[in-house]
This record gives sequence, structure tokens and C-alpha cells, in this order.
Amino acid sequence: MESSHPGPEGPGSEKPDDPELGEDSNPLALRLEQLILGADRRYTPFQAARSAGVSMELASRFWRAMGFPDIGQAKALTEADVLALRRLAGLVEAGLLSEAMAVQVARSTGQTTARLAEWQIDSFLEGLTEPPEPGMTRTEVTYPLVELLLPELEEFLVYVWRRQLAAATGRVVQAADDEEMVDRRLAVGFADLVGFTRLTRRMEEEELGELVEAFETTAADLVAAHGGRLIKTLGDEVLYAADDAGTAAEIALRLIETMANDETMPELRVGIAFGTVTTRMGDVFGTTVNLASRLTSIAPRDAVLVDGALAEELVRTGDAPASETEAAALAEKAEKEGEEPPAYRFALQPMWQRPVRGLGIVEPWLLARRG
Repeated sequence: MESSHPGPEGPGSEKPDDPELGEDSNPLALRLEQLILGADRRYTPFQAARSAGVSMELASRFWRAMGFPDIGQAKALTEADVLALRRLAGLVEAGLLSEAMAVQVARSTGQTTARLAEWQIDSFLEGLTEPPEPGMTRTEVTYPLVELLLPELEEFLVYVWRRQLAAATGRVVQAADDEEMVDRRLAVGFADLVGFTRLTRRMEEEELGELVEAFETTAADLVAAHGGRLIKTLGDEVLYAADDAGTAAEIALRLIETMANDETMPELRVGIAFGTVTTRMGDVFGTTVNLASRLTSIAPRDAVLVDGALAEELVRTGDAPASETEAAALAEKAEKEGEEPPAYRFALQPMWQRPVRGLGIVEPWLLARRG
């Protein structure tokens, strides 16, 4: 292994950036940390790297990738930190992961769990740790509450992660070829609240927060229930993806219909595009994503705009007719022959071609339900 001497950069290169990692840390914070991590502070960053058998440089990269600040040479790390370093380094040594991929694992896990932890503290624990009896302090309630919740939340987190991993693995093995595993053809949709900026000036912060939470919750439930995947939420905007055009279209119309029936919600607009998408760390990138975003910005209120590729895909799969004239002709023919007419789910109306910044001329289609 490389020498573990501290380098010019890393968690051991500066004075502690976080006062909670210093010697004068709050006693309750230290007790909670020990409870959650299951270990005492024993190591400086240099000692942790040496004990894990990794270079200080690699230890620093892992630590920062997980989202933690440089901590100087404070004795702030535990046996759990050493074990985590050893495991990641072991995957690299065994050839199961490249060093760059191991850092990505640390970064993606850190970013995801950081948001989860912040949400649980802000929205969950704060409400539950209100003193149940007069005279009791929050600190007197927090420790026993965390002690009770920790094993249950940990088991649930692992369960959900395994479920998500199984679903993601299933999607990968169903890909047509290896290239499709990275650059996949997906339907990507943006849903955007209309006039959100004006709302931020008129509404109180708490009221605005409740509206955003209601929107995100409703959108997340609808996307999941109808077979899509929520990629991310951005306050007044939701990004989702689906493996097929019909699923994406159904989700978009459900979002519009649900929000329109809620008087407390602003109007909504949705844009969907279909095509090759690059996926990375749970996010999606590429021209298809950019096009979906642009379509959202020009969509009418309470309406869905789709690109030509998604419209073609809906026609190809029999979810929408190529034109209303064709639909009428097929229905008339079926009636004469005593057969059932095609059961189209969606209707498509071509809109005026228009230039879209960075993407050239685009011909959007207005999506609606049949009938």
C-alpha cells in the first residue's frame, strides 16, 4: 500500500471546519453520534487511513465524495469509518470496482442519504421531539426517541434500497444490448407549476412550503403508481421518466387532471420528449431531456405538449391515431364489418412549428385523452 502520510489536501490538511468535530462538542451530540454510529471517536483522519490500509489521498477522496468537510487532525473518526474505508478499498483491490467507480459509489450514496437524513430531521424528528410534558427539554426526549427509531428506520431503509435495486437491475437486464444500458431510449417528462414565482411573493413561507410538499407528494405518487420513475423534484418542477411513451403520456394527463381538480393548486403544464437519454447517478441527461424542458416552457396552461418522436411512438403502439380523419375512417370500416373499432387512449393535435433555443425548429403536438 502507499504511504499514509498526510498530503497537501484532504480531511487531515486543515483545522476543523465543523465545530461539532472538535474537542468541545456538545455532550448530547456526542452521545447521539455514538448511538447512531455504534462506536466511539478513536481516530484522526491519518490514523483511520493507516488502519484501513489506504492512502491519505484516497481516504480524502472517499470522505469528500460522501459529502463531509475536512476535519484537520481532530480525533473524530470511529471504527465504522475505518470499516467503510476498508470495504471500499477492498472492492477496488479485488477488481470489482475501479477507483473512480468507488468514488462515484461514495458520492451517490452520500448525496442520496444526506437528503434523506436532512428531511427526517427537519420534517420528522423535529415534530416528534416537541417536549411531551411541561418542564421537559427537547434534549431529554431526543436520545430515547432516536434509540427507539434507529433500528426500525435502518431496517426500512435497507428494505426500500433492496426493492429499488431489484427494480433497477430488472430494467438493465431487459435492455436490448450493452449500449442501451447506458444510452437508453426513454420518455422524459417535466411538470411545472404555472406562476410559481408570483406565488413566492404573495404567500407566507410556511404556506408556500406546504404547497410545494403537496405538489411533490402528489406527483411522486402518480408517477410511481402508473409505472414511471421520479428522477427529481425542483420545488415547482418535477422530472420523471418512463420506459414507454404510453406510460409517460398517461402520467402527464393524470397530473394535469389531478391538479385541475384541486382548488388549492396552481395550474400545471407538462412537456414530454422521447429519445436517447444518458443516465448517470440516478439522473438523466441529453438532448431529449433538454427538449422536454423546452416543451414545458411553451406548453399552454393545464396542457401537455409532446415532441414528434413521442407522437410517432404513440401512433406506432396503437395508443393514438395518426390523425382524426384516419380514426374516423377506421371506425367506419369496423362498424361496416361488425368489428370493434380501434381503442385509442390518446389524441394528438399538431401545433405550429417554432424555433426552440439550442434545438432548432420543433413541431410540438398537443396531447389529450380520446373522447
